[in-house]
Amino acid sequence: MKKKLFLASLFVLIGMFFSEKSFAQQVITETTFDSTSTYILKLRDESQLVGKYLGRDSLNVIIKTASMPRVEVPISNMVSVSKVDAENFRHGKYWFPNPNATRYFFAPSAFCLKEGEGYYQNTYLFLNSFNVGLSDHFTIGGGLEFISTFASAISGQGGPILYLTPKVGFEVAPKVNVGAGMLYFSIPSFINDNSRSGGGIFYGLGTFGNTNNNLTTGFGWGYFRRDIGSSPFVTISGMKRISRKTALVSENWFIPGNDYYGIYSYGFRFFGEKLAVDLGFINNSDIATALLIGIPYVDFVVKF
Repeated sequence: MKKKLFLASLFVLIGMFFSEKSFAQQVITETTFDSTSTYILKLRDESQLVGKYLGRDSLNVIIKTASMPRVEVPISNMVSVSKVDAENFRHGKYWFPNPNATRYFFAPSAFCLKEGEGYYQNTYLFLNSFNVGLSDHFTIGGGLEFISTFASAISGQGGPILYLTPKVGFEVAPKVNVGAGMLYFSIPSFINDNSRSGGGIFYGLGTFGNTNNNLTTGFGWGYFRRDIGSSPFVTISGMKRISRKTALVSENWFIPGNDYYGIYSYGFRFFGEKLAVDLGFINNSDIATALLIGIPYVDFVVKF
């Protein structure tokens, strides 16, 4: 019986493999190529080729890369093909898309993840979150904070600080995106009754530019339990990609009170195709009196 189940499972897996292979080949065979465009051809060994489309036959796609004038790539060895946006091809070299364009250090941009995309973000080792694109226009995320998680596990009281971050976003004009969302957090009381309190920010965003170079302005109203603030938080954030693997990032908050109180940040983002690391500083006039360059900030993102 076990042998029969094993053989059946093996045949199913083999069938799935060849079905997937045939489907990928069919999609690539039916792809309409543009001779003026550059494409990424991803291969079965997880390598990829980037080049201008020259032609094709029944078995091969023919491209011209930066180092080779003619390469015949067997369709049977390809798993996917995609067109390279002009903004991601600089001086004859492919610049992979920014893996973390939907967020600055903490504040979001109006860009959303594509359907099926996601990432894990860790900030200061203690804040852990996941975000997933449920569609091209709706991203949802959430996470928890480790110190409260460990403290509650040891004491048996309270619980972790949890947060939820849904966001919608749309392109309304070339290089103009708008978005809206909320940050909701749930805080334990850390006393015997195990009660929790909730609060957060409702916000709207406008992002101007592309995923490599952009500026975002945002307005958000804070709330705690049933109380909503009368004046909005204001954010102004920006990103400038200065090389294939490096960008400048700045995120700035203006917090309402009797007068608006500013908190500024600036730093670098270093990234590959699936990983981004932020190294920055948080500062204002009060912080600078104690630490001139500001409080160090660090996080990393792994995209999947």
